[in-house]
Amino acid sequence: MSQAFATTLRVLAWTLALALVVFPVVAVLNGWIGADRWPLRVLRINDGLQQVDVARVREAVLPHAQRGFFAIDLAQAQRDVARLPWVAGTDVRKRWPDVLDVRIAEHVPFAHWGEDRLLSTRGRLFSADGVDVPAAMPHFEGPEARVPEIVALYNESRDLFRPAGVEVDSVVLDARGSWQLRLSNGTDVIVGSQEARLRLSRFARMLPHLVANRPQPLTRADLRYTNGFALVWGDAPAAAAAAAAPAPAPVRPVAHRSSSSVSGFPA
Repeated sequence: MSQAFATTLRVLAWTLALALVVFPVVAVLNGWIGADRWPLRVLRINDGLQQVDVARVREAVLPHAQRGFFAIDLAQAQRDVARLPWVAGTDVRKRWPDVLDVRIAEHVPFAHWGEDRLLSTRGRLFSADGVDVPAAMPHFEGPEARVPEIVALYNESRDLFRPAGVEVDSVVLDARGSWQLRLSNGTDVIVGSQEARLRLSRFARMLPHLVANRPQPLTRADLRYTNGFALVWGDAPAAAAAAAAPAPAPVRPVAHRSSSSVSGFPA
């Protein structure tokens, strides 16, 4: 037997021995074998969830858990859970010998954002699809990169108008950087892009005096003026208009000689 042939046999023998050791390990880790021998039997989900649907969490992780303890792809399972409504963050781990542990942090909604998203108290945007939230939350709209500015202006405006008994229902920042607010009394406030906080502060201070003793609702206030506001008033409600209207003049009945009827006319 030549030396080259003997060397080849030794290499083949070592390769076969290595394959016999490595293949079972690879097979277990890939779920080819062992899923029945080392199954994941227990799913633990943290308590305190108010919005996340636990049944949907089970559906998301079940296909991964079926691969067994060693073969489960934790990263993919975590990504699938993270796609569920209300999930702000998640951590998926396995515990020997048969436990899959899922920890979930929920979004806490702070405001509506645009038509189909919500803004969380942590300043993160998430889909409103399948989410049932109170309609009383404020409505924001604007460039995503300026979320902190929109929230800051909302908080400042709320403090400014609250002494007048008025809440801020919405804040919009358009692509040109112009601000617009809608108040709970139905007033649209056009702020513009310059000195927004100064203009709002001045208007909020004057608002109680502007609406005092006026039956007509203030429907629009344009603050884009140096020394004042442009105000648009709506129609007074019927009851308020009737109360504010002057009393009718008294009438005096007069008998007409040519007729037996009696009619009246203003004195």
